[in-house]
Amino acid sequence: MKTAGKIKMVFAFAITMMFASNVQAQETTEVKNYDQGFRLGIGLNGGVPTNTDFYNYSLGADVRLQYDLTKRTSLTLTTGFTNLFINNGVKDLGFIPVKAGFKAFVWEDQFYVLGEIGGGLAVTNTDVNKKNTYLWAPGLGYATKDIDVSLRYEAYTEYDTNQIALRVAYGFEL
Repeated sequence: MKTAGKIKMVFAFAITMMFASNVQAQETTEVKNYDQGFRLGIGLNGGVPTNTDFYNYSLGADVRLQYDLTKRTSLTLTTGFTNLFINNGVKDLGFIPVKAGFKAFVWEDQFYVLGEIGGGLAVTNTDVNKKNTYLWAPGLGYATKDIDVSLRYEAYTEYDTNQIALRVAYGFEL
């Protein structure tokens, strides 16, 4: 009788624990909807051209419109102005980049990878060698609610250089 009583008590304890853990699991699982929306970022860029024999450095500013698809993925549209400073008194090359991209947060909702593709419209020093170009730019970055810092490689099809650029931006929800 003592063994049967102990088995019943263990059985009752096991059933009680299953119900207790089930109740606890239901309390912690809550579905939260993510509000999709737009963000706008205003940034400054500084870069180092890959052809340092001809180009010194690059500076620019941009505006990036971002649409959040989910908490971790976004679509981007970026434009602005970039100036490639050239050696030996040659006129600098200035162009307007227009890029569409995809941004994915990969670690702790702050570190991301970004891929952009688009074109560059030459607006200064548009001689025979300096014309409009296609461009693509993979990058990685760190973002908080307000600040976005990223590093990207930007490749051009029609210019005799590419660049590695650092972007620091202030962003906000629209």
